[in-house]
Amino acid sequence: MKSGKNSRPSPTLRQPANKGLSGGQTALEARFGRTEAKLSTSRKKLLRLILENPQDTFFLSSRELAKRYNVDAATIVRTIQVLGYRKFAEFAADLRAHFITRITPYSLLKAASREKRTLNDRIRSSLEVDLRNLQSLQSTLNADRIVALAKLIKRARRILVIGIDLAASLSWHLSYGLMSLGFAADGPVGGTGNIQKRVRSLTSKDLLIAISFKQGLRETVEAALRAKKQGVPTFGITDNLDTPITRICDNVCISQVNSVSFANSYVAPMALIGTILVACAHTRTARSLALLRRSEQEDRADHRWYWTPSNGADLR
Repeated sequence: MKSGKNSRPSPTLRQPANKGLSGGQTALEARFGRTEAKLSTSRKKLLRLILENPQDTFFLSSRELAKRYNVDAATIVRTIQVLGYRKFAEFAADLRAHFITRITPYSLLKAASREKRTLNDRIRSSLEVDLRNLQSLQSTLNADRIVALAKLIKRARRILVIGIDLAASLSWHLSYGLMSLGFAADGPVGGTGNIQKRVRSLTSKDLLIAISFKQGLRETVEAALRAKKQGVPTFGITDNLDTPITRICDNVCISQVNSVSFANSYVAPMALIGTILVACAHTRTARSLALLRRSEQEDRADHRWYWTPSNGADLR
C-alpha cells in the first residue's frame, strides 16, 4: 500500500515474493527453461512428456516413471540431476506442485481413481485432507495481516468481493458478513459485464478482494488487473505464492484448498474468512454491537426465526 512518496508498505501487508518465477511458470518449468540447452534431444522430449502429462506421472516413483516412458531408472535420475535436483523426492515435489497448477476437475478425479481404495477409505481421506488444510492455515496464518486487512476494510468507502463459480460461495459469505457489520460490501454474481461495470466504478478510496485458487479464473484475475490499473487497493485470497492472484494483488492471504474430490475444498478458506469477520467486528466493537442489536430486534419483530409453540404442537 502506498500512502506517500517516501512511505513504505506495512511489513504485515507486504506481498509475498513470487520466487523469481515469471509468466505463470511453475518451479519445474523454470528449471527446464534454464537448463534446456544442456539437455540432449531425448531428455528434452522425456521432460516435455512429463510436464505435459503431470496427472499421469506425479504419483510415480523413479522406477515407475522410467517404466512409463520406456527408459531405465538411471536415465530418470541423471535427467533430473541436470535440472539441479539432488534427490528424486525434490523433483517429485515440484512435479506435484506443477500438477496442482494445471489441475482440472477431470484430471483430479482421474488421478484419485488410480489409487486402490474402498469408498469408506475415500470418505475418511477427504476429511483428513480438510483437516490438514485447516492445520496448515493455523500454522501459517499471520494475525497481523488479518488486522491490517480489517483496518483497510474499515477505511474503504466500498468493498467489492470477487469470487466466480464455486468461489462465489466464499465471496457471498464474506460480503454478507461485512454488510451485517455495516460495511458497504458487495459480492456480485452474474456475467463478465456485471462484474466489469462494478470494478470500473471503483476508486482509490475503495477496496477489491479477489478470491481465486490455482491458475485462477479469468474473470477474477481480470477484475483484479483492472482494479490495480485504476489505483484501487487490492487484496487476494488464494492457495499458493505463485498464483496470478498473488502476483497481481497488493497483498494476499494463503489458504490451502487441497481435496481428494473433483472440486476444491473450501473448509480452510471459510475459516480464514471467519477470522477476517472477527477482526472487522472488533475494529469498531461499539458500532458492530449497535448494528447487531438492531438486527436482532428486527428479526424478532418480523418473526424471522421458527419457534415451537408453547404447547409443543407443531403448526402445519
